[in-house]
Amino acid sequence: MKYPFMLTPDGPGFMVTFPDIPEAISYGETKAQAIDLAYDCLITALDFYFDDMRRVPTPSATKAGQHIVDLPASVAIKVELLNEMVRQHVKQADLARLMKVSPTQVNRMVNLRQATKVDTIDQAFKKLGKSLAFHVV
Repeated sequence: MKYPFMLTPDGPGFMVTFPDIPEAISYGETKAQAIDLAYDCLITALDFYFDDMRRVPTPSATKAGQHIVDLPASVAIKVELLNEMVRQHVKQADLARLMKVSPTQVNRMVNLRQATKVDTIDQAFKKLGKSLAFHVV
């Protein structure tokens, strides 16, 4: 998942905004600093989607002049899991029951800052009637 972002001159620095994630806004005193802050800014904004159990918008195509944050696979897969849970109206407690695990384990699974084994997420998708497919590009 590659989320485009824009750098806009703002006073002496640069503002970072993501067209697909309006909550993701940051500022850097230099262009380089703004670009460096973009990843943390995006992850922090995505945390709100997870906290509210809201669907995360799909990234749009990158346009000329935009930069990108390429989410690590460990984050992108959790975004896909959240979106599937939202699509199916499955709450964390429901998924815990389906998987026969504690709600704490599911809570960790949908926490972007918590490492989760891919096999565990694969089990979650299977309980939702889905499967994982990987593509190397």
